[in-house]
Order: sequence, then structure tokens, then C-alpha cells
Amino acid sequence: MLELILILLVVAAVAALLGFGRISGMAMTGAKVLIGIVLVLFLLVLLGIIAIA
Repeated sequence: MLELILILLVVAAVAALLGFGRISGMAMTGAKVLIGIVLVLFLLVLLGIIAIA
């Protein structure tokens, strides 16, 4: 999932440099959503609510 976040951030940066504001915004929003999901999952694992086997 971290790879997908990095890919979306790179797409957003390249699109912003080329002047594609909407594509950049969509990629950035997707990256933000995925970062939020990763942080929630990390906190659940850290608190022991979800066990990784």
C-alpha cells in the first residue's frame, strides 16, 4: 500500500509540474485517503486490536 501512495504522490507532482491541476488534485486526494487508512491500521496494530499473524 505504501508503494501505491508513493506512486500517487509522484503522479500528483508530475501532473502539477505539467499544469494538469485536476489530475494532480485527484492523485493527491487518493494519496491522502490511503495515508489515513494506513495510519488507522497502524494504530490498530499498535494497540493490539488487530494481530498480524
